[in-house]
Amino acid sequence: MKETNKLDGKSFFYLFYSGARKILEHQQEINRLNVFPVPDADTGTNLASTIRSIIESVKPASSYKETTGFIAEAALVGARGNSGVIFAQFLNGLHEETCDCISINLEEFAEALRRSIRHLYEAIAAPVEGTMLTVIREWSEYMYKHKKSDSDFTTVFIKSLEAAKQSLKDTPKKLKVLAKAGVVDAGGKGFVLFLEGIIEFLKTKDLRQLLSFHQSIEIVEEIPEMSHETFNYRYCTEALIKGERLERERLEEIIKPYGDSVVIAGTEKIRRIHVHTDQPAQLMDDLMQLGDLTFQKADDMQKQYIAAHERKWNVALVTDSGCDLPEELLEKYQVHMIPVSLIIGKNQYLDKLTITPEHFYNIIENSKEKTSTSQPGTKAFTNLYSNLLTHYDSIISVHFSSGLSGTWQGALNAAEKVMTETGKQISVLDSRTLSGALGLLVYRTGMAIEQGKAHTEIVEEFSNWVNMSEVLVSVKSMKKIVESGRVSKLKGFFAQALGIKPVIAVNKEGKTYLMDKTFTQKANMKKVLAHMKVLMRRGKVWNYMVLHANNPEGAEWFRKNLMAFAGKEPLSSINVSPAIGMHVGSKTVAITLLYE
Repeated sequence: MKETNKLDGKSFFYLFYSGARKILEHQQEINRLNVFPVPDADTGTNLASTIRSIIESVKPASSYKETTGFIAEAALVGARGNSGVIFAQFLNGLHEETCDCISINLEEFAEALRRSIRHLYEAIAAPVEGTMLTVIREWSEYMYKHKKSDSDFTTVFIKSLEAAKQSLKDTPKKLKVLAKAGVVDAGGKGFVLFLEGIIEFLKTKDLRQLLSFHQSIEIVEEIPEMSHETFNYRYCTEALIKGERLERERLEEIIKPYGDSVVIAGTEKIRRIHVHTDQPAQLMDDLMQLGDLTFQKADDMQKQYIAAHERKWNVALVTDSGCDLPEELLEKYQVHMIPVSLIIGKNQYLDKLTITPEHFYNIIENSKEKTSTSQPGTKAFTNLYSNLLTHYDSIISVHFSSGLSGTWQGALNAAEKVMTETGKQISVLDSRTLSGALGLLVYRTGMAIEQGKAHTEIVEEFSNWVNMSEVLVSVKSMKKIVESGRVSKLKGFFAQALGIKPVIAVNKEGKTYLMDKTFTQKANMKKVLAHMKVLMRRGKVWNYMVLHANNPEGAEWFRKNLMAFAGKEPLSSINVSPAIGMHVGSKTVAITLLYE
């Protein structure tokens, strides 16, 4: 076995890659151990996502210092979950404490490891021993203690593994929740696996085998049952904030009152924050005063727990935030929602999670910031589908019209990949509609799952339901429709100059079209009401909804008039998703229905 006495940039990256591979291979095993800080069964998934974002974006340099810098930056940008942010800060500290050198020997590496632990503990508002933190620290202490015992990385790494394993074995002695569940710490297990992967490569130096690695997803047994009492807050919330003088103390002062599990990683120019909170939108509103929020995440830990332990059926139901449906129905049918991203100026938000409709409409009415939406990436769907299929037999995923957004295609691409890896069924369905009509289709799909209908039977019926939906929209101003590109700037200019108020509908191909027009919103709303009365006579109405963009008065007018005609209340009156409001503008009102 050839000795390794120096690490340059490329050799360090290959060690990192080999450790990453081990985590990717065992992510579900790590998930199974996840009981702290909350039992949401995603520590392995979060570590794997963090690792994957690094190895997919970093091209190693020959310089050790440069490569550690690339890895640290990619880790901060791609970190996910409590464990991912802690791991990112460990890598960031290692880079910060490394000399500006082309290569590094074992003694220098051990010195940098020892100094990096300070960065790790400073990043965590309330450090808890018996976690990944402890395993990294005790392993680093072993490496520092034995830095002069040998000059060969392979020899010392092999010996250090036993210290890391012992530290992991002792985690239940330090943390009661682990002892109660009869498991070791999930994040600590991930780090030990990372070391095992590094040692495997140090022993073989088989670069060809390493680079030919392709991840495979393993399906594992049920996760041990845990009590809801372990949840203090609902959303695992993260953000990447860029600015000048982002002092950790100031950020901690803002973040701590919102929840627990606070981690603040990075430097004064770029910070990755992590917190468990019930108020992600309000937190982001505070943070944006300090810098630009270029990334946000808010995972619903309660839904993750329910998927693992309290799922009602064997078919999971997924949609995107273009679906408007009352929260109580989303909860009842255990609907998993992927958020659309909203870009406002330099800040990025998650639809319905990190920005409220009230805040959103205040921004677009009183600010000149440029706004746009960004569909969920394939990676977001891949992560969700992979996670759900460790608990469900299949998935039905219902999405925003493919004629108006690329969300459906992104979901389909992810589904094809995950189906190949798991052998389980995922049906990605094009609603050919949006907002409340999409909500009614999701509601009907949930009811079919509840009734025990087979996956294939529901998919067959869905195509019929799609043809039974109608949408009519009363728009106050053409401004946002023109900005969204739905109408050309020239046509939009003349329409705005003439004061035209359009009535918009959605055709059977899932595209919007101009159905009618007036010159006042009052006349416009009367036109919509008249058209909707005609539509309601064409068949028996299964359910209908009234929706509005910050216009509750207009919605109430429609509710009263339609209730008298339809003979029943609408399912709901909802302030539409900001992702929809961004394209139709404030004060818009809409009616959607679904026939029997």
